[in-house]
Amino acid sequence: MEIENRIIFEDNHIIVVNKKSGELSQGDKTNDVTLPDLIKSYLKIKYNKPGNVYLRVVHRLDRPTSGLLVFAKTSKALSRLNHQFKLRTTKKVYWAIVEKLFPEEEGTLIHWMTRDKKKNRSKAHNKEVLNSKKAILHFKCIQYFNKYTLCELNYKVIKLTD
Repeated sequence: MEIENRIIFEDNHIIVVNKKSGELSQGDKTNDVTLPDLIKSYLKIKYNKPGNVYLRVVHRLDRPTSGLLVFAKTSKALSRLNHQFKLRTTKKVYWAIVEKLFPEEEGTLIHWMTRDKKKNRSKAHNKEVLNSKKAILHFKCIQYFNKYTLCELNYKVIKLTD
């Protein structure tokens, strides 16, 4: 199976898979096949499972985003991983290739984010607007190319009180 080549780590409790851009981390209204669907099929065949395969998404990546996703293969693993994410003891690192050469090697960007649920899109604003959440993004330039920059990103979104 094609998914087998994208497994980065697997043990009895978790499986870490490289998600391609365009794949769904979980089901949505499109009813397109999801990465968990593919992994469940793979596990069912690999381990010759007669019944349903237990697999839960621990965190998500947006459809256009590629990267590593952690899935729990047991309810105990899911509970423990959810607890770690809740306490923020896990560290998420994002890398992005941007079409810009940054003048400074490190910096912070602050925007206010709004979400259009009908279009399933988010928009960044330069100032606070109604129903926005403050987003703080720290970037560090790792490598420069012709007109692109590879950046490491860390961010947090803060819900502002009304």
